[in-house]
Amino acid sequence: MARGQGAALDRKKLMADPIMVTTIVVLITFLTLFILYPLAILLVDSFVGDGGFGFGIFKRIFAMPNFTRAIGNTLKIGFVVGILSALVGLLFAYVEVYVRMNRFVGGLFKVVSMLPVVSPPFVLSLSMIMLFGKAGLVTRFLLGIYDNSVYGYWGIVVVQTLTFFPVCYMMLKGLLKNIDPSLEEAARDMGASRWRVFMDVTLPLLLPGIGNAFLVTFIESIADFANPMIIGGSYDTLATTIYLQITGAYDKAGAAAMAVVLLCITLLMFAVQKYYLEAKTAATLTGKASRARMLIEDKSVKIPLTVFCALGAAFVILMYICVPIGACFPTWGYKFFPLTGKWFGLVFSRYHGFKAFKDSFLLSLIAAPVTALLSMIISYLVVKRKFKAKGFIEAVSMLAMAVPGTVLGVGYIRGFSGGLFHTGFLQGLYGTGLILIIVFVVRSLPTGTRSGISALRQIDKSIEESAYDMGADSLRVFMTVTLPLIKDSFLSGLVTAFVRSITAISAIILLVTPQFLLITVQINEFAEKGSFSLACAFATILIIITYGAVLLMNLFMKYFGTSRKIKED
Repeated sequence: MARGQGAALDRKKLMADPIMVTTIVVLITFLTLFILYPLAILLVDSFVGDGGFGFGIFKRIFAMPNFTRAIGNTLKIGFVVGILSALVGLLFAYVEVYVRMNRFVGGLFKVVSMLPVVSPPFVLSLSMIMLFGKAGLVTRFLLGIYDNSVYGYWGIVVVQTLTFFPVCYMMLKGLLKNIDPSLEEAARDMGASRWRVFMDVTLPLLLPGIGNAFLVTFIESIADFANPMIIGGSYDTLATTIYLQITGAYDKAGAAAMAVVLLCITLLMFAVQKYYLEAKTAATLTGKASRARMLIEDKSVKIPLTVFCALGAAFVILMYICVPIGACFPTWGYKFFPLTGKWFGLVFSRYHGFKAFKDSFLLSLIAAPVTALLSMIISYLVVKRKFKAKGFIEAVSMLAMAVPGTVLGVGYIRGFSGGLFHTGFLQGLYGTGLILIIVFVVRSLPTGTRSGISALRQIDKSIEESAYDMGADSLRVFMTVTLPLIKDSFLSGLVTAFVRSITAISAIILLVTPQFLLITVQINEFAEKGSFSLACAFATILIIITYGAVLLMNLFMKYFGTSRKIKED
């Protein structure tokens, strides 16, 4: 009864705050309009058409050999990449947490964890083609192999594994650090070997986390558009098939039905990862370790593991280094020396580089603060407020994480090209820079929201209640009390949103018009044409921009962040 009275009092306070009510209404409208509505339109388009309501469109697309083949190919790649990425990530995480490494190897690990964040999603595809393709530097000019091809299944698997395993590495590293060393040391004291301890103690504690890492990578893999498009060749995946169905066959209804199939797969995996494995992981590990872990110094274990991981990290770094080097070769595949800077000049003089970087930079710069602020507002409402629509806001804002970019792009085309419900209302949004900004915001919203929720749960509600008692309204409390306390999360979300926006391709490639030139679209276009030097020149400049943004954020947080003030106090 007391709990019910408390909930009623909270609702009464909420309704008495017009700013808070307006914010909730605006948020619900935004989430419904730009996340739920496009997905609902896809469902409607999939069942209405080809003679009326029914499964006619699904029967038609499932009768296409390339579509059924694409489903099998996508699932096959997803499972293999998920398993390989989880295993490689686990090995790297185990070596960092359990083995005494020198600073050089530790530095390699840090670089590997950072590179996928600051680079476009298809950089490794470019590197793989330039090194191991038919005109590759290694295959053709060093080994004299002329009939080799990296295009197809194995090319996609290798590139995606190298791209996504750092995500598993970062996830599993945190879980390994939280395992209490006394559990493993008790087994060692009873005579168990290191392998037995790992198999009987460490691995069972990690299994939910490994499953979580696998599913996250699986979702990323099957939703990936850029890598299969560049290095897939004739190997069809769902993302590329949907893209070609709408741009090549001009079959929007068929593309919508294909998008629904891909969406169902990702939503199923997301539900398992979110509501089963995450909860199980939290219950398995007991929090912070009670004391420091005794690191492995046995050379028979230390040297092989360290050398293997160091070589793997060095290879990944080499793949990324190939991009700026490839931009300096005179003619890729025929002439490699002397190095030249002509491609960087052509980027700006002939291929509208200034416009591409200006458009991408400005659109991402506008989207980043909007995303960061929306993320913090949603986090605040979810953690600090009680109202009936709270669950809806949290679920829908996180839903965008499970929606592949290609699916979202098709949804926006079907939802806004003819206006809202084909009435013409909001039709002017389609083809403008605003719809690109909205896509950037929607795609980055879940990451910032999760970060904000974690930060806000550490703040005692009595701090904000004191401000309310002194007469401050909800806007003033949020801006002057809450936001400064979660400044680090806000800044982190700001830069993450900027980096994700400026390197995005899967959702926007279907929505961008000739009015806007975006860097990632230009890179994809030149890579498809075989103009690898130009693609590398664009990619190199983009990496410099994104890395500079991350560096500036780190410096800003170091000198002005909340954590610094706490330490000084």
